[in-house]
Amino acid sequence: MILDYLYLFLDLVTISFPLATSFDKRWFYFKKWYALFPAIFVVSTIYIIWDVIFTKLGVWGFNPRYLVGLDIINLPIEEWLFFLFVPFSCIFIYEATLYYIKKRPLIKIAKPFTLFLGVFLIAIAVFNFDKLYTSITFLSAGLFLIFHVLFIKRDYLDRFYFGYLFSLIPFVLMNSVLTGSMIEDQIVWYNNDENLGIRLFTIPIEDSIYLLLFLLSITTIYESILKRFQPIKIV
Repeated sequence: MILDYLYLFLDLVTISFPLATSFDKRWFYFKKWYALFPAIFVVSTIYIIWDVIFTKLGVWGFNPRYLVGLDIINLPIEEWLFFLFVPFSCIFIYEATLYYIKKRPLIKIAKPFTLFLGVFLIAIAVFNFDKLYTSITFLSAGLFLIFHVLFIKRDYLDRFYFGYLFSLIPFVLMNSVLTGSMIEDQIVWYNNDENLGIRLFTIPIEDSIYLLLFLLSITTIYESILKRFQPIKIV
């Protein structure tokens, strides 16, 4: 029975722990929701438009066997929930790393590394313009990384990378199931003509960069709102 709604089940598992511990006094995550939800709304709106277009073009698609069967603008409801639950959970991880990791060993190399990574991703995109998922994802991520260093100039990049690396653990677990690990078929399938064909387990390598761009975009808006407005005081 659970396999019939497997994508929904994975969504719910993803958000369960972060939501349940949002009121933990160590980080009081709920106090920062005023910054989190606008950031998620802005970035996820762009990603959903991207998702709709790529689904229409056959870059990827969804297996109805594992879905509830409710679609909105050609996307299953589970995919809409993905763009709410995953960033909610990943920014929670980011906040948890801020609490637990006080030292900043990456602070001196974060900006040069970001510039190098940006140039590297752009180069891959340029040599793979015939692959939609690769070119759009790598080019967008590369340009935004360079833009972040040159124009946004905030000092949280090193902390972001810690949050991103820890977020990769649940992301890989979830996406490996979505792409066919440990189940008979894929929940989300990819057209290999539109990506590099390099897989981490069953996950296209592009997904890791897709997540990087997604989370850095949300973190940028999130941190900007936090900087401008003080957290709401709860008596």
